[in-house]
Amino acid sequence: MITATTENLPGYLITSHLGIVCGNTVRAKHVGRDIMATLKTIVGGEISGYTEMLQESRNQALDRMITQAKAMGADAVVNVRFTTSQVAQGMSEMLAYGNAVKFGQSGATSPPPVS
Repeated sequence: MITATTENLPGYLITSHLGIVCGNTVRAKHVGRDIMATLKTIVGGEISGYTEMLQESRNQALDRMITQAKAMGADAVVNVRFTTSQVAQGMSEMLAYGNAVKFGQSGATSPPPVS
């Protein structure tokens, strides 16, 4: 499935918009990560535990968005965006959203198979 942050895809003709699709995940902080993060504030540097948690959250939210788009019969998701919010103390949501679209014939490139 093609995903893009742009509203158009070079070589493809978007013939219909199927609607907004989204995927999210809510994660809680881990006590061990909090202890390491507190120590890192003293010496500085990347807090790799949180970096990994955010990467996992983005991937899971993106996968869920793509699953929803496939269920709608979409060929791609355009205008993909990510946002986060605090749900409760120590819990954050990662949300991926975009517009599910169908391709038509553009003359140059045929749409890729939807897997």
